Amino acid sequence: MSKLVQPVVAGAVTAIVGFASSFAIVLAGLRAVGASPAEASSGLLAGCVAVGLVAIILGVRHRLPIAIAWSTPGAALLVATGVPAGGWPAAVGAFLATGLLIVLAGLFAPLGRWIAAIPAPIAGAMLAGVLLDLCLAPVRAVAEVPALAVPVIVVWALLFRFARLWAVPVALVVAAAGIALTAPAGGLGAVSLWPTVALTAPTFTPAALISLAVPLFLVTMASQNVPGMAVLAGFGYRAPLRPVLLTTGVATVVGAPAGAHAVNLAAISAALAAGPDASPDPGRRWIASVSAGGFMILLGLGAGLATALVLLSPPVLIEAVAGLALLSALASALSAAVADPSGRESAVVTFVVTASGVSFLGIGSAFWGLIAGTLLLLLLRTRRPLSAQSATTSPHPAAPTTASDPAHSEPPAIQPDAIQPDAIQPAAIQPVAIQPVAIEPGAIQPPASEPAATQPAASGQTATRPAAAESTVAEPPATRPARANRP
Repeated sequence: MSKLVQPVVAGAVTAIVGFASSFAIVLAGLRAVGASPAEASSGLLAGCVAVGLVAIILGVRHRLPIAIAWSTPGAALLVATGVPAGGWPAAVGAFLATGLLIVLAGLFAPLGRWIAAIPAPIAGAMLAGVLLDLCLAPVRAVAEVPALAVPVIVVWALLFRFARLWAVPVALVVAAAGIALTAPAGGLGAVSLWPTVALTAPTFTPAALISLAVPLFLVTMASQNVPGMAVLAGFGYRAPLRPVLLTTGVATVVGAPAGAHAVNLAAISAALAAGPDASPDPGRRWIASVSAGGFMILLGLGAGLATALVLLSPPVLIEAVAGLALLSALASALSAAVADPSGRESAVVTFVVTASGVSFLGIGSAFWGLIAGTLLLLLLRTRRPLSAQSATTSPHPAAPTTASDPAHSEPPAIQPDAIQPDAIQPAAIQPVAIQPVAIEPGAIQPPASEPAATQPAASGQTATRPAAAESTVAEPPATRPARANRP
């Protein structure tokens, strides 16, 4: 019995932390794309149920701690995108299309590889641009509602230092307490506390599909599914990607009419179910992910209360709590964006365009940031090899060399531009490029395994040239140079 208690408790912690640290972001995202309070509450409930059922199915089927969550970066994307053309029904259509794309990624393996092949600076910069506005909310909250915001931030900072796992949930409790103390009398009585299911018929508009569905799919894959697989691999588990994508994609499609935006692998909370704290026996940690799914369904029953809490609070306060929860994600995204020096300019362009929040042709900034950064990256990668080639190409074609040729192993030592048709600059010839065994006192005999390495200069003298810079025009066999210029 004791062996069962530990993973069950770990699963409960996983569900509570995952729900409490991100439900405000989900509600803010659903409201941002046009959902009414009832529709947002329905979306939160549908997301909890979908996440719980998928976690139970995959955990029992594969006996692996496959933790499932909704797409928290995807919810932040909804906040940054705003109401699409067509309103809430168009947003529901985009959610459904996102689920179909996830299913397609599971059926068509190259699609998943293409998503994984998105350059890390571009993906990180797009995610950072999406998260920036929410992460600025704590600063705005201090300016607008300091009496409520300052205690929340102080509690979060202290727990982030001493008990990081509970920093956001306890900060949320402090925010809820402040809301309860300042809410008007009878405020909760005007809001339904029971979970509701509000179904919406999806509509499909090109603008919503491009500005919402495609970025939501990319963010979900790059920021949730790929890192989620990496977390499991870090604990020694090889989860089957195809069943995971198919199951989460189908769950997203089924939950979309009720308002669920995206279901995927857990990335951050996955470590709670897959780590040693879940169980000292790695073969029993799947119980933690299954129990997390069950507790997530129970937490979904409180979607009405959670929605009421959001409605009664100043909007900036809930956004501040969401921003505190996303600071670590923002730091990771920015780190990935600038880690590679060759992609920093493209990453900055992606970040700036995405963070601007502007839209063109009804398409949100996240899509345009991805396009702008990718185009600049391709332009820079096309330009740099050409400039490098013009700076290092000799007037004479280079002869093939082997891996053991010293001239081939140190190409920077050769300065082809210093070799003139009528003279040789001794300083341009590096000692390592000369084969000493091939030099005799009176003449140069090229090694039998190498092509002829001498050419007559215009002044009648000859010089030894490295194999990487010699001409493909062979010297007549009868010509023997009288002397060699030695470096």
